[in-house]
Amino acid sequence: MTVFKGPGSPLRGLQEWYGSPLGREVAALEGACVQRLLSDTFGYYLVQVGAADCFCDAMAASRIRRRICMPCERPSGNGGAEIVALPSQLPLAADSIDAILLPHTLDFSPDPRAVLREVERALIPEGRVIVLGFNALSAWGLWSLMRGSGSQVPWCGRFRTAYQVGDWLSVLGFVIESREHIVFRPPFRRAFGPSCASFDTLGRRLWPILGGVYLIRGVKRVATLTPLRPSWLRRRALMPGGAVEPTTRETGHA
Repeated sequence: MTVFKGPGSPLRGLQEWYGSPLGREVAALEGACVQRLLSDTFGYYLVQVGAADCFCDAMAASRIRRRICMPCERPSGNGGAEIVALPSQLPLAADSIDAILLPHTLDFSPDPRAVLREVERALIPEGRVIVLGFNALSAWGLWSLMRGSGSQVPWCGRFRTAYQVGDWLSVLGFVIESREHIVFRPPFRRAFGPSCASFDTLGRRLWPILGGVYLIRGVKRVATLTPLRPSWLRRRALMPGGAVEPTTRETGHA
């Protein structure tokens, strides 16, 4: 496996890992789920932050009109609309984006909660965020621990659970619409052969939270305020029965 070094390189390395035999298997499963989660999402702007190429089909199938890829280091060169920026400093106006896709962006970000704060700022009310991440509570997470904190992608990332990321989203005011796990096979290329297909079937049935990849879709909720009439506009009652206290203007007496 290729070793990637240098600041900010893991997300670029993830893009290249998706081109490996194991990465292509994972990309196919993730892309199908992302396309399904985007099928009932509407609006004008859909932004993908992070690895871009392997989700082009899912993005193109979306009903959202304008789709923008935001690689974190350099343009991917796929010909679509792209903006190069840091995930924690999105050059997007507040309340302007209908949906944001984060494909493992949090796994390789030094400050994932700052990324989510930027996502919350940029999304319109009722906007959607879709988060993909490697599950720490899985064979993939165990293999990552066994390999240690090296520089090989994707094992150099910080794996978390769907419930931890869901808690971060809830603190920011998101409501979790769906949470699911996929990729129940161990992280070996030979495990994706036809003879191991039963792993996915058994995993979804017997241990659904142990999939190697989690997907979360959250919606941004904004509390609405009901205006209250100022207390000084209310006329004071003189008697319990509701008689109104007389004033100088009403009686004509000083």
